[in-house]
Amino acid sequence: MARPQSCVRHVLSESAAHPAGPGRSRAFGRLSTGLLLGVAASLAMAVLPGSASAAPATQAATPEQATKLVADANHELEVVTEQLNDAQETLAQQQAAAEAAGKAVADTQAQLAALDAEMRQVARSAFTGDNLSRFNALMTSSSADEFVAQVTTLDALAGHTTDVLTEVTATAQAAAQAKTDADAAAAAAQATLQEISTKQADLNAQVADYQAQYDALSKQQQQVVVAQNAGPVLEAPATVVASSGAAQTAVDTALKQLGDPYVWGAGGPNAFDCSGLTQYAYAAAGVSLPHSSLAQSRMGTAVSRADLQPGDLVFFYSPVSHVGMYIGNGKMVHASTFGVPVIVSTVDMKGYVGARRLVG
Repeated sequence: MARPQSCVRHVLSESAAHPAGPGRSRAFGRLSTGLLLGVAASLAMAVLPGSASAAPATQAATPEQATKLVADANHELEVVTEQLNDAQETLAQQQAAAEAAGKAVADTQAQLAALDAEMRQVARSAFTGDNLSRFNALMTSSSADEFVAQVTTLDALAGHTTDVLTEVTATAQAAAQAKTDADAAAAAAQATLQEISTKQADLNAQVADYQAQYDALSKQQQQVVVAQNAGPVLEAPATVVASSGAAQTAVDTALKQLGDPYVWGAGGPNAFDCSGLTQYAYAAAGVSLPHSSLAQSRMGTAVSRADLQPGDLVFFYSPVSHVGMYIGNGKMVHASTFGVPVIVSTVDMKGYVGARRLVG
């Protein structure tokens, strides 16, 4: 598949071979830039996850269309990144399950060893003792009461042996089931790891394509891309007062990251993607969040737009693929998009779908 850089070289060579008149040169230059970026962007979009096969390329006829294609590609890359983040969280959970199951296997094996020793001791007492058979009890008893007492002791010992055998059997079954669970969890974790590796390779290729497309845009076109995906850049408030200590710490930590670069998949301390920033901010408050906007959108309690408080997480798109932190007065802080540092923007940007309160 052609790469954006090769498309650039091709269009530049075509324009050199067919020079335009002075009156048309600037307009042609702008249009050719739009066309080559439209082609480059559509090539990248054709292989985004979720497509069973490459779709026909959509060629831009104007710089505006080319800019839109690049903006759309940027959003799709954020979706892929958050899918990758979510898959990594799933992998961590599966690995923890495998570890727990392995510990259960070790515990039940230790119980089996202890019960086996106890069972052997019971068997030796029951069948090799000089006075533990009913016949010996009868022959050696000096009275009926003594005989009954000895038989009762034998029956109690036999019952205990049966209980031990039952417990040994149950523990053995538990050990076998724990081993099966451990093996299944480990296999699932390995399958997830392989899937993540494939997604990571695809994402790296897409990032390279998008970088080339974005760099080839004019400054004005780059601003359009940013505005579409990041929202307007607003002034940070002088102070933010949250309703709880944990929320206050999270908000303060997030605002301290203003100006840090956006990097796909980054979780700090010097670069972030959207869910990496909220995870980092709440970690400072002692609250553990997964590095996934989708997973974060299932935590805490739902909050209406009218009831938002500083520290609430606000989510965008369906399925969720972007998250920011509300800081009051209709504003949020978020790691917005490629090419833009952590900023303060409006919570009412395109794609808003809801909010969750984690603390307070």
